[in-house]
Amino acid sequence: MPALERHSFRCRDDNYGHLLHDAATGVTMAVDAPEAPAITAALRHKGWTLTHILVTHHHADHVAGNAALQAEFGCRIIGPAAEEEKIPGLNQTVAGGSRFSLAGRVIEVLACPGHTQGHVAYYLPQEKLVLSGDTLFALGCGRVFEGTLTEMFYAVTQFATLPAETLVLCGHDYGWSNARFALSVEPDNAALQARMAEFAMWKAEGVLAPPSTIAAERAANPFLRASSPEIRATLGMMQARDMEVFAALRQRKDGFRG
Repeated sequence: MPALERHSFRCRDDNYGHLLHDAATGVTMAVDAPEAPAITAALRHKGWTLTHILVTHHHADHVAGNAALQAEFGCRIIGPAAEEEKIPGLNQTVAGGSRFSLAGRVIEVLACPGHTQGHVAYYLPQEKLVLSGDTLFALGCGRVFEGTLTEMFYAVTQFATLPAETLVLCGHDYGWSNARFALSVEPDNAALQARMAEFAMWKAEGVLAPPSTIAAERAANPFLRASSPEIRATLGMMQARDMEVFAALRQRKDGFRG
């Protein structure tokens, strides 16, 4: 079975728009719907018709385009049951542990409470893709708004168990700012230094950063590296538990202005 065709583009100020298309069936999935006009323009550019929206969580910058896109394309909207009342146009609910199929591909739902209480991610093992929303970013993780730091720790660290080659399609292009924070806590990490150079280049060129991989995040994302001796030394937490180091990193990132 040929791989799904992927198309990523900018929505709003710093949201990613992601489309996944199966040529054999015509199934076209949008990962969240930050804004209808940008998604519609991308669909027209590719010559695709939207059939599904996979919603990760209820925040407005992820569902604002639901109603207009559903009205135009009649697409089916799938999203977290725990946030059903907050997501416009929801047709099908899912939760952590759910499995369903689209275009002959199995999609596994990962529970990701923390950023919002009902946040989910979607893992497509046949495609080696994970749609992480606002839980895992390139070199970062989402803020904790509705859940707890402990919940966010487990939500984020579950991604490290996915195959190394898995592509990470996240919700925002925060790589440049995340890289600066990561270097502030682990400056001698050679993999991180190389990633910083890439993000500096993409920023200078004004282009959207391409998807990361789980391997790249394991090597350089501080929120997946709570056991790093350098990070622990920076924080003065050599004997702390990984969850405590993660919590300290998230709190430090909240106030980071470097």
